[in-house]
Amino acid sequence: MQWNLRRRCASATLAAVVFILGTGVLQARETPEYLIRISTENTAEHVQTQAIERFSRQLEQASEGRIAVQFRHSAQLFRDRDVIAALTSGKVEMAVPGMWQLDRYVPDVGLYMLPLFYGRSAQENYRLRDAELGTAVSRRIQSDLGVEVLGRWLDLGHANLYFTDRQVKRHENLAGVRIRIPGGVANRARLEAFDAIPVLVAWPDLSNALEYDQVRGVLTTHETVRSAQLWRNGIRSSLEDKAYFAQYVPIMNVRFWQRLPQDLRQMVRMTWEQVVDDQRNAAARAQQNARDALLAEGIEITVPSPDELAQWRQVARQQQAAMVREMGVDPVLVDQAEAVMGH
Repeated sequence: MQWNLRRRCASATLAAVVFILGTGVLQARETPEYLIRISTENTAEHVQTQAIERFSRQLEQASEGRIAVQFRHSAQLFRDRDVIAALTSGKVEMAVPGMWQLDRYVPDVGLYMLPLFYGRSAQENYRLRDAELGTAVSRRIQSDLGVEVLGRWLDLGHANLYFTDRQVKRHENLAGVRIRIPGGVANRARLEAFDAIPVLVAWPDLSNALEYDQVRGVLTTHETVRSAQLWRNGIRSSLEDKAYFAQYVPIMNVRFWQRLPQDLRQMVRMTWEQVVDDQRNAAARAQQNARDALLAEGIEITVPSPDELAQWRQVARQQQAAMVREMGVDPVLVDQAEAVMGH
């Protein structure tokens, strides 16, 4: 009797040990091996934010719990202008800043802002950016910043010109017009080539600048005009000139990247690739919807012909050599881009 009791106690103890050990193994498997913190400044409704949210969830699912992702949008962690320093110092593992945030660190990113790309379609931009030359630019970002570029870039869309004056409908009408720019050598020099007057105005000050006629034009996108409702500040017309094609760059801290095993690196790249095409399509729809909204608000949109855009591209390209020197873009990359894009 006592022997049976001892046997049952021993069996119960063994079962408890097995349960505890099994639970510990299960808990260990449920504890992520790697944490990826991602920071962006766009709001939850933005197509870029939505794509990164999908990437985050799909990566967690594909890794089967090995990777956890903490994604914070709306500049909850960092503004994009500050996120490079945060990324390289390890305060976040990943960011997707606009390319206009990178050329101050990596001058070769400014290649895509040159007059060579003025008036080009999205497909023409993809033909270069998604190919060998685009890979070379991404490698420059990697080497200069100490980051890993995960793959193809996400879209924002074309920047165009918008005016308080309905009479600005042709490039010839740009002479003497004061136009707000967010900054950048290429933006300034391109407009100066058209005899316009570029004026650097911080975004929070734009409403007053328009109201008090300090500027009569704005370089931005359809979606930005719509979201800011700039018709309330006097915007009445647009010259849809496709000044440049804006994108976002997916970058990861290289030290964190190098700690990932090869299978997880491949998984990260594959998961990113799966969201790019859908995001680009969504960005195009967002810009088209914004364009429709502008028309509904009575904003007149003038679309230059391909021949007109080519003509004025050549006008701006007369300043390109000086721009390349001032911006510090590698002339070899420029020559390669010209060979691909033509005139």
